[in-house]
Amino acid sequence: MFESMMLRSISGPKRDEITGEWRQLHNDELNDLTQYCWVIKSRRSRWAGHVARMGRGVYRVLVGKPKGKRPLGRPRHR
Repeated sequence: MFESMMLRSISGPKRDEITGEWRQLHNDELNDLTQYCWVIKSRRSRWAGHVARMGRGVYRVLVGKPKGKRPLGRPRHR
């Protein structure tokens, strides 16, 4: 129910072709969106596994957190 509510809020209203009025998405239209979301999630996790096998340097960039602070003010023009 929560996922459907979030998908409805993200996708927003849809204009009906016949009447021209705005309406919310039906459940079958939401299911089509959900199937597409699962494809994106599976490809993203497959990519993360590929990066994890690439080597320690690349994996450190993926999961690492930078140390130190950025300098204050506007960046210098280089």
